[in-house]
Amino acid sequence: MMASLPYVVITLVFAAYAIHDLHARPLPVLRRSIPHLSQSTDSLRPPPLASYEVLRRDRGSDEPRVRSDRATAGLFDVTAYGAKGDGKTDSTKAFLSAWRDACNHPGKSTLLIPPGIFYVGPLLFDGPCHHNQSPKMVIRGTLRAPSDVSVFLKPNWIVFHRLHGLIINGEGNALLDGRGKEAWKDPSCQKKSKCDTLPRSLRFEHVSNGTISNIALLNSKGVHVSLLRSDNIILDGLNITAPWNSPNTDGIHVGDSTNIKIVSSTIGTGDDCVSIGPGNFNVSVFNTTCGPGHGISIGSLGQNEKNVGGIRVRNCTIVGTQNGLRIKTWPGSPPSKAFDMTFEEVIMIDVSNPIIIDQEYCPSNSCHKSKPSLVQLSDVAFRNITGTARTTPPVTINCSKSVPCRNVTLEEIDLKKMEHGEHGRSLWSFIWESFWWKN
Repeated sequence: MMASLPYVVITLVFAAYAIHDLHARPLPVLRRSIPHLSQSTDSLRPPPLASYEVLRRDRGSDEPRVRSDRATAGLFDVTAYGAKGDGKTDSTKAFLSAWRDACNHPGKSTLLIPPGIFYVGPLLFDGPCHHNQSPKMVIRGTLRAPSDVSVFLKPNWIVFHRLHGLIINGEGNALLDGRGKEAWKDPSCQKKSKCDTLPRSLRFEHVSNGTISNIALLNSKGVHVSLLRSDNIILDGLNITAPWNSPNTDGIHVGDSTNIKIVSSTIGTGDDCVSIGPGNFNVSVFNTTCGPGHGISIGSLGQNEKNVGGIRVRNCTIVGTQNGLRIKTWPGSPPSKAFDMTFEEVIMIDVSNPIIIDQEYCPSNSCHKSKPSLVQLSDVAFRNITGTARTTPPVTINCSKSVPCRNVTLEEIDLKKMEHGEHGRSLWSFIWESFWWKN
């Protein structure tokens, strides 16, 4: 019956109601541990640094060669190059010098960042390296960013570029401290829907066959982790934290990439925990906890004509977020496709808009909603989504007027809304055994 409608806005209402007594089994309480961080040096503001002080490994470099006795058996310790873990000495050049030699090493090499707090400005770890094989990076300490945004001539703090086989492993309390609190106060940022000028803490561009594991990221000025034009990357065991009201501090943003896996991570920020933009294929998010923030999002889509497909979100927990599982596209967008997306085995705890498809996404109210989105959504499945919701209805599907959604499936959806009355607490249940919409 729905298939004949050119435009469908579905607002699902409660299918069944059930009142649960006060002795119902409580929902699990999730706790996230964050490495201890002293804030006593936040006020330190060393002189501005040049953006991307890259020490090239070309033969024509003007930088002096580093003596070979600084490395032992392929181990390149940044402190051997002059880095100081005192939280205030500028160690940018020491880090890049160590990287240059590790990248140039003819055998296997490891760049070591030992315990300590290392103040570093913008860093570009550039490749390709010897035999197209990147050094391994081991982080045991804290990397601390400048708090002054004017230091960053480009919107990135730490960049890995043109690398193959990159392994970054955190040991102990490995932490990247973006020190974004001052940047968030910028009044020009508060007036915009996106603070594109604020630096990302960690960016991977043209990186392939990489693994990044067991690292904490704190208070990025902008997006915490960004992947662009990369392939076959695993992000495992990341702990990403920023206040719920920090603007545009997405946990992980993926763009124009393939074969990306985000696993066993904990993300709580002021924006999307994970955002999967245009041009991505085969992106998985497994066993990850999200919240606070805006949930796990596909999009926003429609800013260009790039397609998205092969998205899997499974065995995740979403806590206290503004949205749960969301697909968002811009009105007035050029034609594109988003297909083969599956969300399953997800627990919601006190989440607003647990399941939402919004093809009129326009956060700044600057869009032409009279022009429908031309992003075709198809083969979308939500399965076994359970827990509690803050808002009703818990499921909203708002498809394009021009290209209606095709093959949207909802199975075993059990979401409850907590109510507070004079007789105590009760849970109002939304239960949907099976729903299939084929256009």
